Amino acid sequence: MKLQDKVAVITGAASGMGREIALIYAKEGASVVVSDLNLEGAEATVQEIKNNGGNAVALKTNVALEDDIQQLIDKTIDTFGKVDILVNNAGIMDNMEPAADIEDKIWDRIFAVNTTSVMRSTRKVLPLFLEQQGGIIVNIASAGGLYGARAGAAYTASKHAVVGFTKNTGFMYADKGIRCNAIAPGAVITNIGASMTNINQYGAAKQQLGMAINPRAGSAEEIAKVALFLASDDSSFLNGTVITADGGWTAY
Repeated sequence: MKLQDKVAVITGAASGMGREIALIYAKEGASVVVSDLNLEGAEATVQEIKNNGGNAVALKTNVALEDDIQQLIDKTIDTFGKVDILVNNAGIMDNMEPAADIEDKIWDRIFAVNTTSVMRSTRKVLPLFLEQQGGIIVNIASAGGLYGARAGAAYTASKHAVVGFTKNTGFMYADKGIRCNAIAPGAVITNIGASMTNINQYGAAKQQLGMAINPRAGSAEEIAKVALFLASDDSSFLNGTVITADGGWTAY
């Protein structure tokens, strides 16, 4: 198995891509910490892992809160004694607002969940990784972090920041046995749309123009397979890079 005896922390793992990443990591031998604000959903993911013979625990975490991220890693250490893999998957959408329509509270919320949480969780695990001279970080970015109009301005900016943070972290710690890479999914069938509260019609209409060239939507399972690749030794020479997984959408 590709992740035998590894300990993986996955945020936003109650549903969607995070859930599928948790399932495939456990199948490949990892002990998994299923982290999510939705504790009931996280516990359901854990139960499925256990039903399949895997090892996992659920932890309720609001990644927008620094104390919650601190507790997430501390409880992982208390439970499993180490962290080998961190997957920063938790994320929310904006409402497709262009710059003129952004409200500070929306901007701040998007960045707190999508970007600041990635920095804080990375900052928390790096001393552990440095001590054990190894560790892997997988960030879930977005095609919206590579191009300009896959979402609104706030989400787009937040995911561009994740891409830059990934590259910087990968380079800075490359000689310490630490790898940090990201996945940029295109359109994937998940429930992230539930985080949208009041869609901006102008922004949505502009964003929709690009959907005409999208070959198809992907599945969460397809993204999870990329996350497995990045967490395993199969990707040992990949560091500080972003894998675009979008079915060819951005190839046009």
